[in-house]
Amino acid sequence: MTRVFNFSAGPATLPEAVLRQAADEMLDWHGSGMSVMEMSHRGKEFIAIHAQAESLLRELMNIPTNYKVLFLQGGAIGQNAFIPMNLLRGKTSADYINTGEWSKKSIKEAKKYCSVNVAASAEADNFTSVPKQETWKADPNAAYVHICSNETIGGVEYHWTPDTGAVPLVADMSSNILSHPIDVSHYGMIYAGAQKNIGPAGLTIVIVREDLIGNALPITPSVFDLKQQADNDSMLNTPPTYAIYIAGLVFQWIKAQGGLTAMETHNRAKAAVLYDYLDSTSFYSSPIAREDRSLMNVPFKLRDEALDEAFLKGAQARGMIQLKGHRSVGGMRASIYNAMPIEGVQALVDYMKEFEKNHG
Repeated sequence: MTRVFNFSAGPATLPEAVLRQAADEMLDWHGSGMSVMEMSHRGKEFIAIHAQAESLLRELMNIPTNYKVLFLQGGAIGQNAFIPMNLLRGKTSADYINTGEWSKKSIKEAKKYCSVNVAASAEADNFTSVPKQETWKADPNAAYVHICSNETIGGVEYHWTPDTGAVPLVADMSSNILSHPIDVSHYGMIYAGAQKNIGPAGLTIVIVREDLIGNALPITPSVFDLKQQADNDSMLNTPPTYAIYIAGLVFQWIKAQGGLTAMETHNRAKAAVLYDYLDSTSFYSSPIAREDRSLMNVPFKLRDEALDEAFLKGAQARGMIQLKGHRSVGGMRASIYNAMPIEGVQALVDYMKEFEKNHG
């Protein structure tokens, strides 16, 4: 069996060791005689899986004890509604920083529940940078400040943590969670869809400071109420059990690699291989400000867009797939999450050099 190098933005490549373990345990998890997919979410077997996954995530991210860890459904899009429903706490407005397509979706959804102050926007430079914090026009009375720490489509990433003072900082970390160490205590809430760096689609991780929950809007459905979910250990309804199981295996894999410090070293090395080549040639270009370039999602363009289809066809023939850029920005995009080996990035650069030689 030959596996491709999958540069998809999500659902994305998973560690091969995780997939093999899941395959080995598919029919019989640890002598239980059943698959994880068949288990009751309230049975002792799955309760153990769930508890271990949470424990490992807390260990990897050094999550303080006054934060709840929730395994929910609905993706980051769902959380765009959960957040104002739960975190307004009697206030009527929130600050949002607009760095691209996912920020815009968050802003649009929040406007259904509160007044949104776009405290800073990178739209004027076509979302190729992160607005410096000294340019933000923040409201000190805002319920929270929302950022998207890594824009999957545009390829811009915060390589610093905003200081929002007493106003809670909320971050959509869907595409860079677990890629490097962070200080969770600087955030009021972190949320992330799992399908990029954690596991299969269907699971959403929420890490939220306890004092921020418990005052949901009266219209909030029970299943969207973070306090009710926390009080029920994420099991107010049936959780995405198999996705939680796979996430737990990924957490084990990350720990075995050396944790988040090792992940950051690995990710910086991969990104350097690709960005160094992009900076050395005029045949390809990277539109993102160097200090804000994502280590997870690398958009780039060919000098002649008429060659795009030939480039993609040639890449696929060499076992490299999902390199087409998002329809909103065009060009190419290589998503190089934790599970992408450096060999995959080197194979891509080797092909890019070959393509440039033949078409430059």
